Amino acid sequence: MPGFFFSHNNMTELNGKEDCKLAKGKVHKKKQKAFGADLKSYLKCILPHIESGINTSNSRNVMLSAEEVIQWSQSLEKLLASQSGQGVFREFLKSEFSEENIEFWLACEDYKKTKSDHLHGKAERIYEEFVQSDAIKQINIDYQMREATAKKAQDPTHTSFDEAQKTVYILMERDSYPRFLKSKSYLNLLNQLQTSTSK
Repeated sequence: MPGFFFSHNNMTELNGKEDCKLAKGKVHKKKQKAFGADLKSYLKCILPHIESGINTSNSRNVMLSAEEVIQWSQSLEKLLASQSGQGVFREFLKSEFSEENIEFWLACEDYKKTKSDHLHGKAERIYEEFVQSDAIKQINIDYQMREATAKKAQDPTHTSFDEAQKTVYILMERDSYPRFLKSKSYLNLLNQLQTSTSK
């Protein structure tokens, strides 16, 4: 949950109970609008010229097509194979407070490509960030898998996180992914692209 930091001077302004209630109410309202705003700004980055349909010569700008976005609905695998798909899905998971799932999955994909002499350091980071019982971004796996993954991470190989990654993938596939396909963020993006293509 995002924290709010106040300078010492500002803290004195929020000393009454009414002020605190008012501040909490504002935080709650901001949170509801935050996902929409985050997604809008993210889409503006990846779709810089969607409205005008202008594709710039800068190869770093990613232009999405309606076909690509439709492909995302065919399988989670196709969604995650797309760089833009990963970004849009991550924003959706943030709105559900479960972005640790895609972050862990991506960390595992990166881990598999790691050179053997760097495995130990990366395995330790992934374990501390996602697997251990008090991890900041703890993934939803059972006790036995957590223990087994901890043992594998101590003597790491390229497959140390495979079972946990598979479990998290299935969790996203059965739970978050179907909701993502019905979400306003996905449907609005698809509609916007289809409208812009038909112009």
